Formats: sequence, C-alpha cells, structure tokens
Amino acid sequence: MPDTSDHRALTVRAATTGDLSVIQNLLLQLGYSLELDEVRDRLAGVMEAPGHAVFVGKRAGQVISLLHLFVRPALEKPPEVMVQALVVDATDRQGGVGKAMMAAAEQWARDRGFRSVALTSHIKRADAHAFYAALGYHTVATSHLLRKALD
Repeated sequence: MPDTSDHRALTVRAATTGDLSVIQNLLLQLGYSLELDEVRDRLAGVMEAPGHAVFVGKRAGQVISLLHLFVRPALEKPPEVMVQALVVDATDRQGGVGKAMMAAAEQWARDRGFRSVALTSHIKRADAHAFYAALGYHTVATSHLLRKALD
C-alpha cells in the first residue's frame, strides 16, 4: 500500500505505455513536438533496446518527470551510463524532483557496476548546467553534434 502521509514524496518507477501522453507533454517541454504515435514508437524502441531504461517520477498520483538512461560501452574510455533525457514538469521544478531523478540514475548505474554517469546538455541551458554542477557533475569536454540526413 502506498504511503500517503507525504503528498510531496516522489516515487520513481519504470515508464509504461500508459504514460505516453504525459511523456509526450514532458518531451514538448524539452522542445520536442512529437505526435503520440511517434512517442509510442520511440518508447517501444528504447524499452526493447538492451541497456536502456526509462523511468517516470510520480507525485500525488501524477507523473511529473521523465528519465531515459542507457549504457554506453566505448573503446576510448571506460563504459558508463548516459542520461539521454531528463525533464521535470515546469510546474514542479526547483522542488528536488530533478535531484531525485538523478539519484535514481546514479543508483541504476551503481547497481550495474558502472563507475560514472554522464550526460550532454545544450549550451543554451544555463539553468540545467547549474543544476548538474550542484549535483557534482563537471564539464569535461565540449563538442559539436554533426548530423547528415539520409534519404
């Protein structure tokens, strides 16, 4: 039975297809406008991919945050866990939700024997950079993302 004594308590759980519409809204808050069918297809692809996990944070019966992680093996550095996406609903920011979601990411990594968690953040997201720095994350590299659309 869930603990209802603290309505501010956050529960982190694996995302399900029942979360599609709220995931769609959270992705929109990150700047990604996607049709629900596209969100469904992408979520299915991620959930089926080995080494990936998608979590949501729920408070007072409402999903208010999203976290996508994956294992990144590499040749030039030790394998680590990457945070691909983290978003907290705009109405719930500054209340510790992001910190709790990142703690969940770090625990997921530790439970699998990884020694580091990494992420990328757009250069324009100064508030996000300050948030991650407060959690002990440091900028270790800068780079450009290059992409070629294939016909």
